[in-house]
Amino acid sequence: MSGDDELAKDLGLISAMTIGIGTMIGAGIFVLPGVAANAAGPVVVVSFVVGGLIAMVNALSVSELGTAMPKAGGGYYYINKSLGPMFGSIAGMGDWMGLAFASAFYCIGFGQYLAVFLPLPEIVFLNPIQVGALFAGAIFVGVNYIGAKETGGIQTIIVFTLLAILTVFAIAGFVSFDYATLVGDGGLAPYGSGAILPATALVFVSFLGYAKIATVAEELKNPGRNLPIAIIGSVGIVTVIYAILVTTMLGVIPWPDLSQDAPVAQAAEVAFPTSIGPVGGLAAAATGVMTLGALLATASSANASILASARINFAMGRDKIVTNWLNEIHPNFATPYRSILVTGALIIAFITFMGRDIEVLSKAASVLHLIVYALMNVALIVFREADVPEYDPDFTVPFYPITPILGAVLSLGLVAFMDGLEIALSGAFVVAAVLWYFLYARTKTTQQGVLSHYVRSREDEMPDPVVDAADAVAPSGTDGPTIMVALSNPRTESALITLAGALAEHRGGRVLATHIVTVPDQTSLDAAARNGGGLDDASESLLEAAKQDAAAFEVPIETKTILSHRGFEEVYDAAESNDADTVVMGYGGTRFTGGRAESTLEELTQELPCDFLVLDTEEFDPTDILVPTAGGGSSDLSAEVALALRETIGSEVTLLHVADDGEEETGREFLREWADGHQLSDAELRIETGDVETAIERSSADYGLVVVGATEQGLLSRIVRGSLVFNVIEDLDAPVLLTERPSSRSLRDRIFGRQ
Repeated sequence: MSGDDELAKDLGLISAMTIGIGTMIGAGIFVLPGVAANAAGPVVVVSFVVGGLIAMVNALSVSELGTAMPKAGGGYYYINKSLGPMFGSIAGMGDWMGLAFASAFYCIGFGQYLAVFLPLPEIVFLNPIQVGALFAGAIFVGVNYIGAKETGGIQTIIVFTLLAILTVFAIAGFVSFDYATLVGDGGLAPYGSGAILPATALVFVSFLGYAKIATVAEELKNPGRNLPIAIIGSVGIVTVIYAILVTTMLGVIPWPDLSQDAPVAQAAEVAFPTSIGPVGGLAAAATGVMTLGALLATASSANASILASARINFAMGRDKIVTNWLNEIHPNFATPYRSILVTGALIIAFITFMGRDIEVLSKAASVLHLIVYALMNVALIVFREADVPEYDPDFTVPFYPITPILGAVLSLGLVAFMDGLEIALSGAFVVAAVLWYFLYARTKTTQQGVLSHYVRSREDEMPDPVVDAADAVAPSGTDGPTIMVALSNPRTESALITLAGALAEHRGGRVLATHIVTVPDQTSLDAAARNGGGLDDASESLLEAAKQDAAAFEVPIETKTILSHRGFEEVYDAAESNDADTVVMGYGGTRFTGGRAESTLEELTQELPCDFLVLDTEEFDPTDILVPTAGGGSSDLSAEVALALRETIGSEVTLLHVADDGEEETGREFLREWADGHQLSDAELRIETGDVETAIERSSADYGLVVVGATEQGLLSRIVRGSLVFNVIEDLDAPVLLTERPSSRSLRDRIFGRQ
């Protein structure tokens, strides 16, 4: 997202909590109590509490990750950025398939309660509940296809309506509660305490969704405070609600008799007196209200899951893990219709072939999400241990590293209590995700994770098997353009790396930080290499600082020390030998003929090997950038630099054109067209008149960086009359960045300038 495009921070704490609560209170509480009680007995209440505790540990980690990266949404992003694209593929595919399983499960829940209201037919091998579920699935997919969506206000109304309905049910159930009914003939644990964890594995699907709050972190007011409260609070509230409601149901109806299709409706019919009210009394009305609540809850959860799956596909498409064909936008509805249709097809298939056994759907959804939660905990540890500079959470998990380690162990440990079929299904999807990465995504994506970068940048310190493993799974596709930084001074290193990192991230490329060490002609390069001494220490310190500064950007960085007799002139050779697309370097004063990045001899005898950016400052503030332009190739490069800084670090860009007196409107029209042609149409436009150099000097006082394109004047003209760009570099108080793009010029043009 660009610095000019921000989401309004209009979600408060209550709205955020309703997102989490509304996503979790779905088919889990309205469907699973009967199935789970049949498997564990009354002790299933403990299973819901244990599930809530496991979710709470994971919620702590999600809260830290969410406050550290409030512009990123979902576990996929955190895992891909931390552990790299192979694990990102597992997380993305796992989240996607998990949501498809969960959506099918929610649709089955919808069908179960719809069957209470309507007589549904059997069709071929589909039972009435599956028919209702397929109808619901088709509706929800269609709603997402055409773009209808649930607003925050509607979600809040849904949640509070559900909570009101469930509160009334709990009160009525408390009045009708009988401890003897709860205990039954076999006691609280008729199948023994060993049934608790398998039942927890079954009901854990009831706790999926709290991480969704992190996906709207950017829209939250005061996310550093409200995000963890919303995530942790929603898990805590839902756990208490589940414990109360399940206890109430089992105290009203003996657990062997509790319906496995519509337990809440059945319990409501018993809890509310039949003698009150006309025609069957209050019980009939209560049953109808509870059924409507169940339909509302399952519909809300299913719709939210389908919506979330499309967002995951978008994120994977952005990182080139899946093809962007999947994310093509519908010309009329502006929705990723292909992604929605593929997800919809999976949901329909799951309902059709697995819908008779909701345990398979619920456990498969849980297994895949538990794998993602485990990876998120590991990702948090990697961020912490790698000491990533931009990882600065407002909330940190207590008792680090015990908490994330416990979260990972509990998540994977719960998987062990799933049935073999669900584990096999989920394992097949994980294997498929890994195969997909190696057969497709590895050659497309260019992003390395923090873990891979940490290992590969410390090859000498790491065991060989670890380094080999990092190399084996690293992306093998093209790294995109190479942005070479010529470092010479520790004081300018940070500013140069900031420019290079922003440009590399914007272009999907990499940074090559070079330190060119000048060796006296009297000393051979071999001898200098063998006896580097202090030179090696200085170079290592400089390049290590470059690595740390580059970590603020999502780009790989390589470092290289180059020994040369030629010093400054070696920059051009290094750019050619390393296939650099752009060179970023500091201003050398008299090294340059005024206004160009070449020396006099090089300007007359050779072309620049690539784009050059020359920074005349030790540090700069990229908040506000001024780009003077009159057109030309180097001005195009100036626009690219400004766009990269805007997109990566949120710089505000102002474009300046100096027009002749009386030609202000013509100048404004030129500048408007130039801005539109360089993706800067939302930049501020500024028109000045008079002397160009004076106008730039006058305008630059308000900006942290002035980006100036190299002159097209010929060498002779600059010697006789001086150079505008040279004067700007020398005279302005503001930091100046000279940009030069190679252009084919004849010797005549080099001497006299373009006609």
